[in-house]
Amino acid sequence: MSEDFKGLNAVVTGAGSGIGLAVATMLKAQGAHVFGLDLNEGAMASVATFVKCDVGNDDAVATAFKEIAQKVQVIDIVINNAGIGAIGSVADSTSEEWLRVLNINVVGISRISSAALPFLRKSKSAAIVNTCSVAATAGLPLRAIYSASKGAVQSLTLAMAADFVKEGIRVNCVNPGTADTPWVGRLLSQASDPVAQRTALEARQPMGRLVSADEVARAILYLANPLQASTTGTSLAVDGGMQGLRLPK
Repeated sequence: MSEDFKGLNAVVTGAGSGIGLAVATMLKAQGAHVFGLDLNEGAMASVATFVKCDVGNDDAVATAFKEIAQKVQVIDIVINNAGIGAIGSVADSTSEEWLRVLNINVVGISRISSAALPFLRKSKSAAIVNTCSVAATAGLPLRAIYSASKGAVQSLTLAMAADFVKEGIRVNCVNPGTADTPWVGRLLSQASDPVAQRTALEARQPMGRLVSADEVARAILYLANPLQASTTGTSLAVDGGMQGLRLPK
């Protein structure tokens, strides 16, 4: 097992399950000290120090980083993974839902990154990785709000990379296809026919299956790795070929 992250401090949001838990587990296995930010501890107890945090709330984020500051003075890696979904077209969407999703998925990244900056600036290998989505670059049916939020995440990633490159803070994002996670499971449960919907999601990815949380986590670790010191402002697709391939039927 590689120890590329040995001695580094990492913050992972949404670390209680799914991709966030997979990232926290891999970082821990490779020597990092991980702070897992989430509303609930979930399954992170053995791999991360749980810090209760609602990324959609200014005060909650400030309190979380005060707690982290009691334990460390340097943060080397921030993984902005927390996010929520939404189903529907603009015809189905309410203003309240727009504000809720954008607040978590986009402004949440800004809150966490801003709070982490004083700690990241003390690191010799600072990196931020944002969990984006193929929805940022491909038009998906009935995902209007979610797609808009992830398009913003991709643009925000580029802007942050430009803002902080001179300070040695790298910023990248990973663009998963539909991943086999509890989060996607909850979205499927809202469908009128969850089995048919899952089959459709699998079929739209050229590999014919959902992406695994571990596959996405390994991509995130690649972008966060201090050895990738020249990689910034990059979007890495982990989508089973969904974005780039056009296969004959």
